[in-house]
Formats: sequence, C-alpha cells, structure tokens
Amino acid sequence: MRIIIAGGGTGGHLFPGIAIAQEFISRNPETGILFVGVGNSFEKTTLAKAGFNHKRITVEGIKGRGITKQLISAFKIPKGMFESFAIIKSFKPNLVFGVGSYSSGPIIFMAWLLGIKIGLHEQNILPGITNRMLSRFANRIYISFEKTKKLAHTKNIIFSGNPLRKEITDIAKKDIADYEQNKSAFNVLIIGGSQGAHSINMAIIEALLYIKNKESLFFVHQTGSLDEETVAKAYEQNKIYGDVKPFFDDMAIKYSQADLIICRAGATTVAEITVIGRGAIYIPYPYAANDHQTQNAQELCDAGAAEMIAEKDLSGKILAEKIEYFSQNPKELHKMATLSKTFGMPDAAAVIVNDCYQMLDPKGGNKHV
Repeated sequence: MRIIIAGGGTGGHLFPGIAIAQEFISRNPETGILFVGVGNSFEKTTLAKAGFNHKRITVEGIKGRGITKQLISAFKIPKGMFESFAIIKSFKPNLVFGVGSYSSGPIIFMAWLLGIKIGLHEQNILPGITNRMLSRFANRIYISFEKTKKLAHTKNIIFSGNPLRKEITDIAKKDIADYEQNKSAFNVLIIGGSQGAHSINMAIIEALLYIKNKESLFFVHQTGSLDEETVAKAYEQNKIYGDVKPFFDDMAIKYSQADLIICRAGATTVAEITVIGRGAIYIPYPYAANDHQTQNAQELCDAGAAEMIAEKDLSGKILAEKIEYFSQNPKELHKMATLSKTFGMPDAAAVIVNDCYQMLDPKGGNKHV
C-alpha cells in the first residue's frame, strides 16, 4: 500500500499523521508513506527524525489575513494544485489522508479529482475551516471528540480519538504514578505547544516570585525559541531548579515524570495528557479559531479531570497558588489524574488504520489487523 499524509505545519496536525503512519508501518513494513505539507523547518526536522519522506507544495492560508495577502494566497493555488497532481501521479497512492491545516487542501482536492480514496482526521472538537471544506470529498472522517457534529456527511464520520505517537502510547500502558509517595521534588511540566507560549512563559516567571517552597519543586519548561534565555535566567535568579529548553524531543518521558502539567489546550496535547493520565491546568490559546481550545478542555474540567484558567485571568500569583496547592495535596492531584486517564483513547491510530483497510478493500477482509 502507498499512502500520502497531507497537512501539518504544527505539532497538533503533524503528530497525529506520524502516529497513523507508524501504525500502517507496524502492520506492513513495506507500506510506502509520503508526507506532503508546507515544508517549514518544524515539519522537515520532525519528519526526518521520525524517518519519513516529505514533499513540499506551494500553499498559504487565507483565513484571517488582509485582502492583499488573501489575493496573493489565492493566486498561488494553481501552482499548489499542479504540484499536488505531479506528486500523486509520481507516488501513485492508494489513499490520501488529510490531518488538517490549509496545506492539506490542494492535495486532497486533487486526490478527489483523480478518484483516489480520501480520509480526514479532525483533532479539535470544532472542525477547522479546511476540514469543513474538504469533508464533502472524503470517504471517511475520523474525529477526536464525540461531540464533533459540524462536519457534513455524518454517515461517513467515525469517532476514533486522536492518534498518538507510539512513544506516547507505550508510556500510557504503565500505571499512573503513586502521588502519595514521598519524592525528592514535585515535578511541574510546562509546555506551550511546538512554538512555546509567550504569555504562559511570562506568567511562570512572575509565579517564581511567589513560590515559597522552592526547594521542593522541579520545573521542566518548554519555552519555544524566543523566550528560552529570559525564562532560564528567571529560574536562576529565583534559585529554583529547572530544565529549560525551547523544545523537548522526549515528551513521552517528560509526561511520565510530571506530577502536574501546565499547558495550552491543543487537541494533541489534551489527548497525550489524558492517555497517559496526568493532572493538568489548561490555559487555552484565546485566539484559536472559534475558541476551540477552550472547548477541547471544557469537558475534562466539568468532570473534575483538569482545571482551566482563561488567559484573561492568568497571573503569576494564581499559578503559584495552584502549583503549591497541588504539591501539598497529592490525593487531589491523583484523583484528577485518574479521571483524566478515563478520557484517553490509546488505540485511536489502530481504529483509524483498521477502518482504512476496510474502506480500501471492503470485500477482502483486513488481513493486516
């Protein structure tokens, strides 16, 4: 089988695609996988480390840009379509699978014109504009949240969960850590997505001033490239131990070591935390399309499986109080983590791949399951 996975740009779109690719390869190592996207440095670096080939097409986003930039983006569409046609004709895929972002548009549309089977995966509870537009062309639409109901052709929708990379699901097979045991330090993991989160970084810097039991805490802080030096200096000045880096490649290990996580509420982050089972304070990115990050986290908060702070209410003092409360109340944190894990769906990639085989060969059975 040969499969094109289209989309990416950020970890939230790219990592589910990698998880699906890994699952196909685990069934049959001879499966051909090609990723197609915008070709930014994050895509190229991440896919190279994961061992997958990548092709770039010419495409830019349109939504939320000025009229001039929208026109420029529109004029680039024919070139992106031609490049997509050439890639499909050369690679000859059995399936083209979209994982979201505007970069998936041209190749999904071209696959439809050429009569190739199409699958889409939507990570967020509210579908993005690209997947809403492409849903009419898809043979299958896989969703991460059961409440996602706004895609067209509901008969083609399958609730699969959000596929996660193998290193994450391997950690998920282990039991939740015993929070009631004495530890040398309470581990706080701070992540802001693949690019970091400036407002969270600044709030943590302020929080360090209010924290009293400094010797009992250890911070692991993913800052993004722009704030690394400033954040690292703040830990040093406040004499608080911290592992500060712009990006961590070993997130599965970082999750497993964390007692408390402070993060955005992107769909992949939420899926990773719930499948492993950790207590989290979500700080949704307020400018996400249709405020979908807030909705991603709301169901967890309603169930007592997480807490949420709106960015407009975010302050260092509030974060310091939350960190100290949970460090001193391990039973409350353990309860939150246990509830969080009930929302996890570690088999999402397998559900999707099983159905893709069925979609491609409905009469032949699924010999790769």
